[in-house]
Amino acid sequence: MKKWTTNDTIIALATPAGEGAIGIIRLSGSEAIAMANGLFEGKKSLTEVASHTLHFGVLRDNERLLDEVLVSVFKGPHSYTGESVVEISCHGSSYILSEVMAAFIRSGARLALPGEFTQRAFFNGKLDLSQAESVADIIAAENALQHQMAFSQMRGGYAKVLKQLRDELITFAGLIELELDFSQEDVVFADRTALEQLLIRLRTTVSDLIASFSLGNVLKKGIPVAIVGEPNVGKSTLLNALLREEKALVSDIAGTTRDVIEDVLSIDGVAFRFLDTAGLRETNDVLEAAGIERSYEKLKSASIVLYLDDIQKPASSILADFKKHTFSEQQTVLLVLNKADLLDKERIAEHLGFLGTSTERPVLAITAKGGQLGNLASSLLDWVQQHPSQQQGMIVSNARHVAALEQTLHSLASIEEGMLAGISGDLLAIDIRTALFHLGSITGEVEIDRDILGTIFGKFCIGK
Repeated sequence: MKKWTTNDTIIALATPAGEGAIGIIRLSGSEAIAMANGLFEGKKSLTEVASHTLHFGVLRDNERLLDEVLVSVFKGPHSYTGESVVEISCHGSSYILSEVMAAFIRSGARLALPGEFTQRAFFNGKLDLSQAESVADIIAAENALQHQMAFSQMRGGYAKVLKQLRDELITFAGLIELELDFSQEDVVFADRTALEQLLIRLRTTVSDLIASFSLGNVLKKGIPVAIVGEPNVGKSTLLNALLREEKALVSDIAGTTRDVIEDVLSIDGVAFRFLDTAGLRETNDVLEAAGIERSYEKLKSASIVLYLDDIQKPASSILADFKKHTFSEQQTVLLVLNKADLLDKERIAEHLGFLGTSTERPVLAITAKGGQLGNLASSLLDWVQQHPSQQQGMIVSNARHVAALEQTLHSLASIEEGMLAGISGDLLAIDIRTALFHLGSITGEVEIDRDILGTIFGKFCIGK
């Protein structure tokens, strides 16, 4: 594994590989401006210009003209990385970009490792570790809500709240350890009642953040929505209507869908991952049976279940079929009645009223074949808006963070148990330091193993 170093000047292409109108090359390090000046010809020397300025000129490799460019100069520590940074906007020819990169490497720059610019920003105190990780999430965001979560964390997010509580706990730790220096005098500096109140606030905040991961994780990957029901009720037709393409094969022959078909759709900036499953029924067909078994497995992982049935059936029959299935208490189940265009409004209203009362579930009437999906989209969005974590406004989507929070919660429990048992101050101080370590590992306020940092920043794209 390559070692992370901060002594040299690094270079990378900051725009995607391939041809385009513009390509941006980024350098960072103590020699970045001098290196850029060695190839640049313009009205002024780049070593003499002010920070945060833009300059037009040409790049030459000895006597060979490489390109006309715009050069942005950022002098450390007032830059993204905290070092001197130069960004060169070239024409987007892959040949030009590779030649410019090669010229700088010959001048002494080194190719950046994935995430090395952001890693330097972390080491130089421009970002804490949780903010640095959010940069990768912003780049990977594919919809408005993913962007909102990542951007909130880059601006501090829940890390600000944890930092404030951690600072208060540090104060208590200091007072308790001060008591140890006066153990012969039997004095008390740390107010145990105030410490208990702080532990309650910490435990509540940490528990809420851990609970929010169930939402944050699915928002990051797409909320899984299983479309289930018996054969020929229109499950594949509904998937096609949602995606507005012929994703799934539609047929009047029962058992056509023999595997789970999956695709992601963004609705008002929220990603939903729809799973069209095989029709649930008893069958002797080996392949269809295997598909049904997979459907039940996927059904377990869904946050939202769309139970689809044919509205032409008697309401009592629909209810009986619905009650054959067991759903998790954590799942939101919507009873969706398809083919509503085949019944009059009075019969539809009767079905909705009876089934809504009998199942205590939301019931919708749609016509999937005509793309008339009624309130289905808004009902799906309601799941997000009504989630407790969404209403609190603090959502954890990072698996490393939730693991640290769970360890913090365990340490807090040890502190509380120790206080109830009346353990000595030195043992209580150990438990508090453990909790402080786990809290600090989220933002990087404690020493983090370099291998862990390499794993975190190694997930970034090169150039960021």
